[in-house]
Amino acid sequence: MPDAHQLYDVTEGTWPPARRVQVGPFVCRDGQGGGKRASAATASGPVDGADIGLAEEAMRDLNQRPLFMIREGDKELDGLLEARGYEAFDEVMLYVAPTTLLTDVLIPPVTAFAVWEPLAIMAEIWADGGIGPARLDVMARAKVKTSILARWNEKPAGVAFAGVHDGVAMVHAVEVVPHQRRQGVAEWIMRAAAFWAQEQGAAHLSVLCVTQNTAANALYTKLGFARAGRYHYRQPTE
Repeated sequence: MPDAHQLYDVTEGTWPPARRVQVGPFVCRDGQGGGKRASAATASGPVDGADIGLAEEAMRDLNQRPLFMIREGDKELDGLLEARGYEAFDEVMLYVAPTTLLTDVLIPPVTAFAVWEPLAIMAEIWADGGIGPARLDVMARAKVKTSILARWNEKPAGVAFAGVHDGVAMVHAVEVVPHQRRQGVAEWIMRAAAFWAQEQGAAHLSVLCVTQNTAANALYTKLGFARAGRYHYRQPTE
């Protein structure tokens, strides 16, 4: 099973920034409005206060508020940022499962299927959930990708984006229409993603979820996903 550090790479490969800037031990990302995952700086080695200062300057040069992703093994960086007045927020859980775990049940016709490029109705559902054009641009930058459209009660019910990097698929931007929730739509989306991932040769399917989203965490646990790691962000309180 892929470990946390492999999944960090998969996260970036399937939700890529517009560009990366190496600043000492930090990789600073130009997200161009594509969300925290595509905009946060990460450490690739030991850091000190001077390194953090240079990374902060680089992120401001990108017209971005300084933002750091704290991954497993970043305890020292976490402490340094806390001492500088950085607030921790959005703890994210990494989940992974063999694709075979989710391809044991055939998907009923026209319930969920892969399509690229996204249809207009899919962009509308994402937009209603706060996933706008800048995040659609992130999706377009991924190399091996698809979008998933789910239908329920004979109407569009939900969407998601999936990509493959280094033999592992990852699902992002899961959004279910409010009046179609709690009816199994998200499960069909994940199963459709697993079938698509198998077609791309991926042996594992992964997904990210903030720990506060109790419903989604419960779903992934119910489906048999294993917790592989976590990360959180820090940003100045200014």
